[in-house]
Amino acid sequence: MGATGTGAAASPAAPHVGVDVSKDKLDVARSDRDGVESFPNDPDGVAALVRSLAAGPAPAVVVVESTGGLERPLLEALLDAGLPAALVHPGRVRHFAKALGVRHKNDPVDARVLMDFGRLASPRLAERRSKNQAELADLVACRRQLALARAQQLNRRSSTASAAALRSIDAVIAALDRQVELLDKRIRDLIDADDDFRHLDRLLRSVPGVGPTLSATVVAGLRELGDAGRREVAALAGVAPYDDRSGRRDGRRSVAGGRTALRCVLYMATLSAMRCNPVIRAFAERLRAAGKCGKVVVVACMRKLLTLINAMARDGLTWEQLDVVKKLAANG
Repeated sequence: MGATGTGAAASPAAPHVGVDVSKDKLDVARSDRDGVESFPNDPDGVAALVRSLAAGPAPAVVVVESTGGLERPLLEALLDAGLPAALVHPGRVRHFAKALGVRHKNDPVDARVLMDFGRLASPRLAERRSKNQAELADLVACRRQLALARAQQLNRRSSTASAAALRSIDAVIAALDRQVELLDKRIRDLIDADDDFRHLDRLLRSVPGVGPTLSATVVAGLRELGDAGRREVAALAGVAPYDDRSGRRDGRRSVAGGRTALRCVLYMATLSAMRCNPVIRAFAERLRAAGKCGKVVVVACMRKLLTLINAMARDGLTWEQLDVVKKLAANG
């Protein structure tokens, strides 16, 4: 789910709600009630939970933890009902629980922790995805998983001596190749059939070094592109540098967090851009001349490339048009 902003300040009476999602049930904790209520995690249970939330005082936020897709029907139902919902990363919630001194971990406790997380951390609100957006995200994720499986099989092949095993591995690789090709076609057809997708894809693909994989990944998983500032979009991709300072100690800055799948694809595209994109190549050369180490150069170039495509999406410019603007600005 894309994020549109932090939760708005609600009245003191507006309850905060935490929902722990498991395969069979939904445990619900509310700040205006004692105890934890449970609903079946099926269409009827989800509908009953949404009705219960809609019937009482409007909640300030309903916090749902990401659980590998089990939370999707609930989240979609909450957004369809116009309820403010936030999808949060389980790692953040676990660190939050430890900071509060909560060592126990079970479903009722997790629901209460999610409730407190919504009250104290003001998580970003999710927004409803279109059908095409949801399908594109699923297709891109499936392609990424198949590509990873193919890489694993290729690595396994290089260390296998058995002829029978090699034949089996080759058959698996061939099947994976066919499925990746089918997914590439489906992704391309879906992008071409959607006006917004096609427009953004055209802008992105005009950038030297940006290929169809990065373009599809950005279109599917970075809806904030063009609306977020350069610092925010860098943080979303996990390439924003964070300080490590305390007193007189001045540690090295590092990057962390963000959307891992996007960062991995951006890394590979940046390696290509450092060779074929004149702006990124010149930027990398300046950093190397300043004595920056290789990984620092690559991450800085990732951030630079992402900043450029964010500006292009914001202003609706292709790479050629962006180049013309830069030349006009340089000439006064």
